[in-house]
Amino acid sequence: MEKKSTILMQRYEVGRLLGQGNFAKVYHARNLKTGQSVAIKVFNKESVMRVGLKEQIKREISVMRLVRHPNIVQLYEVMASKTRIYFAIELVKGGELFNKVARGKLSENMARKYFQQLIDAVDHCHSKGVYHRDLKPENLLLDENGDLKVSDFGLSALVESRNNNDGLLHTLCGTPAYVAPEVIKKKGYDGAKADIWSCGVILFVLLAGSLPFNDKNLMEIYRKISKAEFKFPQWFRSDVRKLLYRILDPNPSTRISIADIVQTNWFRKGYMQIESPLLPPLSPINGEGTLDVQAAFASSDSESDGGSISNYEEKNPMKLYRFNAFDLILLSSGLDISGLFEKDIRERQHARFTTRKPLSIVVSKLEEIASNDGRFNVLKENGVVRFEGNKTGMRDPFSIDAEIFEVASSILIVEVKKIAGSTLEFWQFLEQCLKPSLNEIVVAWQR
Repeated sequence: MEKKSTILMQRYEVGRLLGQGNFAKVYHARNLKTGQSVAIKVFNKESVMRVGLKEQIKREISVMRLVRHPNIVQLYEVMASKTRIYFAIELVKGGELFNKVARGKLSENMARKYFQQLIDAVDHCHSKGVYHRDLKPENLLLDENGDLKVSDFGLSALVESRNNNDGLLHTLCGTPAYVAPEVIKKKGYDGAKADIWSCGVILFVLLAGSLPFNDKNLMEIYRKISKAEFKFPQWFRSDVRKLLYRILDPNPSTRISIADIVQTNWFRKGYMQIESPLLPPLSPINGEGTLDVQAAFASSDSESDGGSISNYEEKNPMKLYRFNAFDLILLSSGLDISGLFEKDIRERQHARFTTRKPLSIVVSKLEEIASNDGRFNVLKENGVVRFEGNKTGMRDPFSIDAEIFEVASSILIVEVKKIAGSTLEFWQFLEQCLKPSLNEIVVAWQR
């Protein structure tokens, strides 16, 4: 039942799967030389090429080479084999800033601290010619000290991406509620100005606990954004209202700059700018030469995939990963690295339960539930029982994974995660079907 540790590229001891998105999986790993814990993000080259993400991955590598700041998630190393690309990334243990806001508005001092750190990080990006273009609380992580870390540069752009004719960016991207009005208009935009707008929306969310531009109708959201039509809650003080009016200015040419934001009285309260430390240089791909973005996609004979992460999983379809002591510490401390993925937070809902029943009974019970419900096909692989929604008769089918881990010979932990579909339907299914049906085998549920 116990999975042997996997050694990747003779550099990292790879542990349990922490999470996965559409095109990548992330594992906990330990640097064999330094003992440092990291996150290993794994891309399958064939999948990346098939869906046309090659340029996005190359851009993400290029960007993360440039941005080296205490409030930005660090890329330590890029490695490549014949079939996969591996990012060794800073392991951020505190979860998403979104999770704090989801519990309600923050105090003004706490919101100011996060906003100061966000502005410092974004200013550093802009100084390197990098525009994030998808700033939102889901892409802002918190470390064990409660400091902010900007993550997910998959939609970022470099200065050289600008149109030579007008010097502007033209790609429509980002998350609707946080996107600047000039981006929506599709006439070209300044990446720095668009990022500043997103920072303003984030500040509003931190202080209000809700979005400034929100509606069930997407076009109505866009209309409100284009006119900067929003209302302040009564507890907003006049100085922060003035700042937000200047940030959420629908005219990018008159929108406040970062240099001017930093000089406002509200921002400067308790502000201590952190000097960017001299971080160690990135390690090269496969240990040779400089880190060449092109090399990540080149076939490599120096490293095969023998004994790699993926090969183990493919050969052991229902082999369970056994938690070690470090995994249990991470689990109890609420580690959440979901911000490393492209998915919206609504695509990452989950709950866990503990059981003392053997694997065969747990799997059989899950299959029985799916069969009785009639809306799902069941797939079993890599210690995961997937409920895959049938499209027939369902307008927006949802799918869930039940991933099973072994804690001890007589204890299993099952993590139930929504993979696709409606969040409301997921929680209704969990509360009305899964929990009652699993009651006889569950010791306790945790969210």
